[in-house]
Amino acid sequence: MSQHAPLRLHVPEPTGRPGQHTDFSYLHLSPAGAVRRPPIDTQPVETSDLAFALIRVLDDDGNAVGPWVPELTPEQLRFGLRAMLKTRIFDARMLIAQRQKKLSFYMQCLGEEAIAVAHALALEPGDMNFPTYRQQGLLMAREVPLVELMCQLFSNQRDPMKGRQLPVLYSFRKYGFFSISGNLATQMPQAVGWGMASAIKGDTKIASGWIGDGSTAEADFHTALTFAHVYRAPVIINVVNNQWAISTFEAIAGGEGTTFAARGIGAGIASLRVDGNDFLAVHAASRWAADRARNNLGPTLIEWVTYRAGAHSTSDDPTKYRPADDWQHFPLGDPVARLKQHLIARGEWSEDRHAAAQKELEAEIAAAQKEAESYGSLADGHVHSAASMFEDVYKDMPAHLLRQRQELGV
Repeated sequence: MSQHAPLRLHVPEPTGRPGQHTDFSYLHLSPAGAVRRPPIDTQPVETSDLAFALIRVLDDDGNAVGPWVPELTPEQLRFGLRAMLKTRIFDARMLIAQRQKKLSFYMQCLGEEAIAVAHALALEPGDMNFPTYRQQGLLMAREVPLVELMCQLFSNQRDPMKGRQLPVLYSFRKYGFFSISGNLATQMPQAVGWGMASAIKGDTKIASGWIGDGSTAEADFHTALTFAHVYRAPVIINVVNNQWAISTFEAIAGGEGTTFAARGIGAGIASLRVDGNDFLAVHAASRWAADRARNNLGPTLIEWVTYRAGAHSTSDDPTKYRPADDWQHFPLGDPVARLKQHLIARGEWSEDRHAAAQKELEAEIAAAQKEAESYGSLADGHVHSAASMFEDVYKDMPAHLLRQRQELGV
C-alpha cells in the first residue's frame, strides 16, 4: 500500500459565479503612478517586476500622475475620447442591427475601447496591426469610413469580402489592419513574421500583434514568442486580458497565480502589465514598446488588464457563467468615463460638450448605417451570388470547380 494520498488535478474556478459578487482581489493592482518607467534600451530580464506590477497613470480623481504620464495634447486626448465614444456607439447600433437580422453575427469591445484607440495613436502610418475580432477601436482611431465597415457586416453588394467572411472579420491594408482570421492565435506568428520581413527589407515599419487571454493557450502564441525573442523582431505582442474567453475564466488559460506578462519574461522578451482601462497608461506603454521595436531593441509583450463588459458575441449569454453586474464592480472602471473625468478636471471638456459629442456621433453613425443598408443587408436578401465563392481563388479555375459551379447552377 502506498503511503501517499491519491493524485488529483487542480481545475481553476473564477472568484464569482451567477448570483455572487466577484472578488477581484486576484488582480493585484498597483497605485496610480507607483510603477517605475525604465529606459527603452533596458534588458528584458530587467522588466521582470513590471510583468507583475500594474502600470497606471490616472488616479481616482482623474489626475495624471507618475513617470508614465505621456506627452499628449488636449486635442489628442479629445480625439481619443471621441474615437472611444464612436466605437461604443457603433457597437451598440450594430448589436441592434444583428437582432434585427440585418447581419448574422457581431462582437462588441464594450469596456475595452481605450486599448485599441490609444495604441493606434502611438503607432505610425505604415505599421501593421494583426488584430483579433475585438479591436475595432483601431479602425475608429484611423478614421476608416463607417460605410465600408458596415457593408462588410451586412455582407451586401459593397462588401469587399463578397460575403465570404464572417462579419467583424475586417481587412484594411491601407489602414494598417491585417485580415482577421476566425482561427485563434494564427495572427501571432504572422505578426512576428511581418516584423521580421520589415527588418530584412531594411524598412522602418513595425508590427503589432493582438491576442486574448484565452488564446494564449494556443501553440501558435508560444511559437511566436520564440521567433520574436530569437530574432529580436520589431513587434509588439498585445495580450488583452479581459478576464474571460468565450465562457472560461482567465485561469483556465494559465492566469491563476501569475500574469500573462510573465510569459514574455520567460521567453526573454521585455514585458509590461498595464491598466487597459487607463487611456494615458495605454498610450505611454504602447509608445515605449513601439520605440523599442523601431530602434532595433527587440519585441515587447504587453498584458492589458481590462474587462469584457458585454457578451463574448451575439451568440453568447454571459449571465450563464458570471455575475450579471460584474462590470459595475470591476476596480479599473470604465475607460470612457475615466478619460472624460480627466479632461473635465483639466478644464478641456465638460458634460455639455460630452453630450453634444455623443449626439453628433450617433447622427453620423445613423447616417452611415442608412447609406450602407441602401446597398442591402441579410434582412432584405441583397447578398452576393453563390457563384462568387468560386472566384478569386485560382488564376485559372480548375476543372473540378467549374463542374461544381455548373452543378450549383450559378
